[in-house]
Amino acid sequence: MGDVHARAYNTVWQFRADTWCRLEEAADRLARAAAHSAEIDNLVDNAGRLVAALAPYEHYWAFPGNQLFAKTQRLLTGGNYDRFARTVARINRSLVTESYRRGDGGAALSDEHDLLGTDVDRAEESVADSTQRPYFEVLVVETMTESQERALRNEVRSWRRPDDDFIYELVVVGSGDEAVIAARLNVNIQACVIRRRFAHKSGRDLSALAEFVDSTVSEELADHTPEERADILAMSLATVRPELDLYLMTEIEVEDVAGQVGEHFRRVFHAREGSLELHLSLLHGVADRYRTPFFSALREYSRRPTGVFHALPISQGKSIVNSHWIKDMVGFYGLEVFLAETSATCGGLDSLLEPTGPLREAQELAAKTYGARHTFFVTNGTSTANKIVVQALVAPGDIVLVDRNCHQSHHYGMVLAGANVCYLEAYPLNKYSMYGAVPLREIKSKLLALKRAGKLDRVRMLSLTNCTFDGQVYDVERVMEECLAIKPDLVFLWDEAWFAFARFHPIYRTRTGMHAAESVRERLRDPDYRKRYADYLESHGGKLPDDDETLLSTRLLPDPARARVRVYATQSTHKTMTSLRQGSMIHVHDQDFEQKVEETFHEAYMAHTSTSPNYQILASLDLGRRQAALEGTELVQKQLENAMQLRDAIDNHPLLSRYMHCLSTAELIPEEFRPSGVAQPLRTGLRSMTKVWEQDEFVLDPSRITLYIGPTGIDGDTFKRAHLMDRYGVQINKTSRNTVLFMTNIGTTRSSVAYLVEVLVKFVRHLDNELSDMSQTEKAHHDRAVERLTTAAAPLPNFSGFHPSFLETGSNGGPPTPDGDVRRAFYLSYSDDLCEYLTPDEVEDKIDAGRHVVSATFVTPYPPGFPVLVPGQLFSKQILNFIRKLDTREIHGYRPHLGFRVYTDKALEIADVATRKLAESRSIAGQIVDEPSASMPAATGATDG
Repeated sequence: MGDVHARAYNTVWQFRADTWCRLEEAADRLARAAAHSAEIDNLVDNAGRLVAALAPYEHYWAFPGNQLFAKTQRLLTGGNYDRFARTVARINRSLVTESYRRGDGGAALSDEHDLLGTDVDRAEESVADSTQRPYFEVLVVETMTESQERALRNEVRSWRRPDDDFIYELVVVGSGDEAVIAARLNVNIQACVIRRRFAHKSGRDLSALAEFVDSTVSEELADHTPEERADILAMSLATVRPELDLYLMTEIEVEDVAGQVGEHFRRVFHAREGSLELHLSLLHGVADRYRTPFFSALREYSRRPTGVFHALPISQGKSIVNSHWIKDMVGFYGLEVFLAETSATCGGLDSLLEPTGPLREAQELAAKTYGARHTFFVTNGTSTANKIVVQALVAPGDIVLVDRNCHQSHHYGMVLAGANVCYLEAYPLNKYSMYGAVPLREIKSKLLALKRAGKLDRVRMLSLTNCTFDGQVYDVERVMEECLAIKPDLVFLWDEAWFAFARFHPIYRTRTGMHAAESVRERLRDPDYRKRYADYLESHGGKLPDDDETLLSTRLLPDPARARVRVYATQSTHKTMTSLRQGSMIHVHDQDFEQKVEETFHEAYMAHTSTSPNYQILASLDLGRRQAALEGTELVQKQLENAMQLRDAIDNHPLLSRYMHCLSTAELIPEEFRPSGVAQPLRTGLRSMTKVWEQDEFVLDPSRITLYIGPTGIDGDTFKRAHLMDRYGVQINKTSRNTVLFMTNIGTTRSSVAYLVEVLVKFVRHLDNELSDMSQTEKAHHDRAVERLTTAAAPLPNFSGFHPSFLETGSNGGPPTPDGDVRRAFYLSYSDDLCEYLTPDEVEDKIDAGRHVVSATFVTPYPPGFPVLVPGQLFSKQILNFIRKLDTREIHGYRPHLGFRVYTDKALEIADVATRKLAESRSIAGQIVDEPSASMPAATGATDG
C-alpha cells in the first residue's frame, strides 16, 4: 500500500474516514502476520505511515481524542500488535457506526479490560441502550497541561443530567490559529469557548495542515491584550463558521469585558463562577438552533382530537380511514401525514399570510441561518418567489435589467409588473450550445446607455441568476459595488434557486447575495472605506471620468454617502437543501424595506400565495432550516467530495475518458474572465480555490458536473432519456446538444456516485462493442453523428431587439433605448385578429424582403430552456437558423403544423400609436411632477448629472 496523502482528497472528513479503514486492514494483517512469526517489517512501516498520516488531524476531534490516539501509537511502537489491531478496529467501528456520539469520549475503548476482552460489539450495542440524544462537540481555546485538560473534561461530564436534550464532548486547542483550523476541519463543533490564556500561534508543527492554516489570524492576534485577541479570534471564527455559538470566559473584570467585546459573543462568563452556567448556555445555544416552531406546533396539533366543521375532509384522515376504496392511500403515505392536514390557523398554528406565532418564529430563525434581515416562506416554488419580489418592487414603466437566459418566471414576472425590460447578453459557449453568465462590462454598458438617454431614474432593478444552471457563479460583491457606483439605489434580485446550499461553505458563502449584501453594507459604513473613496475620487481629478470606455474598464466604487444596499435572494430550498417539493424562501437584505417596500411586498405576497398553503411544505422548510443550521457545513463538504470523486472517476477511467469527459472551469469560463488562470481550482486545493473565488469574475461551482458526450455520437436528450433514465433509472435535469449535467446535492451518497460510474461504464462498454461490430456503412453514419456533435453548431443568437413599436425614445429626445415594453407586447397577442402564423420559410422570405417579423409569444426550446424569442422581439436569420439546427423536438411557442405566432402589420401600427401616446404622457407627467429620483442630490459620476 502506497503513502496516504490528505491532498488526494477534497475534504478531510473523507480522508480521515478512508485512512482509519485502511489502518484497520493494515493492523489486522500485521497482527495475523506477527501471530505466525512472519516477516512484518513492511507491515509495521505501512501501519506507521497510516498512523503518521492521521496524527496531525486527530488533535481536532473529540474522538478518539488525544489520549486514546496516543495510546494506540504506543501499542504500535511497543510491538503489541494484537492489542493495536483490536484497538484500531474498535475505534474505526465507532467512527463508521458513529457510536462514539453517545458521548463517553472513548472511555469504553480506552478501558484496559475492554481492550483485552472479546466483546468487539460493545461500542455498537451501547447505541441501542443510549437515549439517542443529538451529539455535538465544543471547541475550547486555552493553553492547558494534560492534567488540566483531563480535569476540565471530567468537570463537564459531572454537570450532565439524564434529561439533557443534547450531549457534547470537548476539543481543546491552545492557540488562535489552531482554533480556526479546528473550526474548518471538525464539522461536529457547534460552539466555541474562548478563554483568556491562549497563544496567538501554535507551537506544534502544522506543515501537514498548510491548506487550513491562515497565517493572517496569528499575525492579527499578536501584540494585543487578551480581551482584544479574544475579539479578533471571534471575528475569524465567525467568518469561517457563522453558525457557531461563541462564548468568552475571563478571570478579571468580567463586567467591563462584557461591554468591550464585539457582537460575536453570545455570552461572557467569569471563569471561577460560570462552569455550570456555561454548560447550560452551551445546551441552550444549540437548542435555540434545534427549535422548529412550526413543525413542533403542527406535530402537537396533529395529536389532538378535533371536530372538523370546516374545509378539508381529508383532515386527520377522516375521509380515508373509513373508506372502502382508498385505504391504500394511508398504507402508502402513512397516517401521520393526514393527521397533520388541517385548514386551521389557530389552536397553536399560524397563518402564512399574516404570521404572528410559530410561522413567524420559523421565518425569523431562517433569516438568522441564511444571513438575511427578513425571510419569507413560499410554498409553490421559486417561480412564485421571483414573481412576488418583482411585483413588490417594480411598477409599470420601471426599467429592469434581466439576464435573457433566466428562468421563465422572471419573464412572466416582468409581464405582470409591466416592466420595461432591458435584456442582458451572457457570453456564449457555442461548442456546447449553452450560454454562460452576463459579463460585468455588459451590465455596466447597459446602465451607462440608459444614463446617456436620461432614463437612469427609471432603472429599478438588476436581476441575475446565481449560480447559473451550468454552474457559473458571479462575483456578487463586485457586481453590486460597480452598479451602485452608477445607480446608487439600484435593487438587486439574485435568483439563487440552485444555490441555497452555498451559505454553508466558507468559500461559496462569499458569492451569495445575503453575504455580499452584508459585506457591502459594512464596507460602506467603514471610515477607512470613506477615506479610500475620497482618495479614489481625487485620483480621477475629483470626479469620475465622463467617457464610457474609461468607466467600463475601471473598477468603480460606490459613493458611501449615497449608495443603498437593497438585495433580495430567492432560493429553491427543495432543490439543494431539505424540503418537500416546491418549498422555497425569499431572503431580504434591504435597507429601505420597512420604509418603502413592506406594504407593497405584503400585497404582492398576498397576490401570489394561496390562502390554503400546504402545511407539510412549511413544516419541512422549518426542519430543513434546523438541519442547515446544525449540519449544513458537514453536508455541503460531503456534497463537494462526492462531486470531485465523480469527476475523477470519469476522467481517470481509461475507457470512459475515450468517449466523454467532465468539462473544466477553463472550458466553461473563457480566459478573459479568469485572471487567476487556474483551470481546475478545487483539484489544486482549498487555498487555490479561495484565491480563484477572490479574483475571478466568474467561477465554476464544482458540485455541478457537465459531462461532454460528443464523441459517443449520441445527443444529450437521447442519452438522458433512452440510456440514463429508461434503462438505468438515473435522473438528471439538463442536457444540451452534446452534454448532460449531473448535479450532486446534500443527499448524494458515495454509493450513488459509484452506481452512476457503473452505469456509464456499462453504457460505454456496450457502445464500444457495437462500434467494433458495425459495417462500414454503419460506421460512416456514426462518424458523421460524432462530427456533428463535436464541431461547433450554429452560433447562439443574441437578443435581436424589440420592434420599435415597443420601444421608447430617451428622455432627452435621443434614439430609443433597448428596454422594451414586454407587457404590451404580451397582451396584444390576446386579440387573434392581430396575429397570424408563419412557417420558418415564410419568416425567412419576409426577412429577405426587408420586412419586420415580430414574435407574439415566448419561443423556448428545451434544451437549452430559455426563450430565444419574447413577445415584441424581432425575428432574425441568426435566430431562425439556430432553431432549425436544434437537436430537440420540444419547442414551446412553436406549432409544427402552423409555425410561429407573429404580429400582423395592423397590430404593429396599433402598438406604434400606443407607444407615441405613452411617450407624450410621460413627457407631460415629467413637466408636472418630479421624477422619483429627481429630489436626490447628484453624486459625481453617479447619476444623469
